[in-house]
Amino acid sequence: MATKKTQSKADPLRVAVLERALSILAAFEQRPGPLSLALLAELTGLHKSTILRLLVSLEDHGYVRRLSDGQYTVGPTLFRLGSIFEKSQTARDLIVGTLEALVAQGTESASFHVRDGQQRLCLYRVNSNHPTLDTVAAGKHLPLDRGAAGRVLRAGAGEAGAQMDQVRQTGLALSKGERDSACWALAAPVFGRDRVLLGAISLSGPKERFTKESIARMSELLLDAARKCSANALSINESQLSRHGD
Repeated sequence: MATKKTQSKADPLRVAVLERALSILAAFEQRPGPLSLALLAELTGLHKSTILRLLVSLEDHGYVRRLSDGQYTVGPTLFRLGSIFEKSQTARDLIVGTLEALVAQGTESASFHVRDGQQRLCLYRVNSNHPTLDTVAAGKHLPLDRGAAGRVLRAGAGEAGAQMDQVRQTGLALSKGERDSACWALAAPVFGRDRVLLGAISLSGPKERFTKESIARMSELLLDAARKCSANALSINESQLSRHGD
């Protein structure tokens, strides 16, 4: 499928030749591995002659490499830029971005909890777009022994028991009115460097909206988000997490 993006006539700041070059780089994200000129043309919707001209500049600056068989792959410049991005990524940016992405997909309100002594602290919170919400707020302490996020944090600390074993096995916890009888929640762990538990992402809201179908959908989205967040948090350790929820 072609991914060519047309230049908007309403936005004079957009540069057509740059967008074409970026569409070539984006093609490598769609199809990891060496790509032929014909496949690049198919993925971008650009003419081969246009692609060849752009590839010369991209290769000169290290964004792509031409292999001996005539195919192309990504170059070392992209790796260097990725390293710069990783170093500039703060814990707050990463986690709040993850919460925002979940809510944008129509989930319940998303929060990030960390253990704070014998309690849990909601560090970050992104409210859902639903008309009614639960009462969790950033900066608020909550019980560690009640709720899905608390269970994830206790399981991550090695607490024994069948319930904790299940959380460690599935990577997911579901609570049904444990802290607030009108509120249900799902939670999953986020790991940092050396598989240290950084905290728990939770999705919480009124129990009426936690149908069998919505639980299944949100569980899938939450597990995927937690895995991606953990993969991007390998350069983050627990000391980099603020304890003030701001």
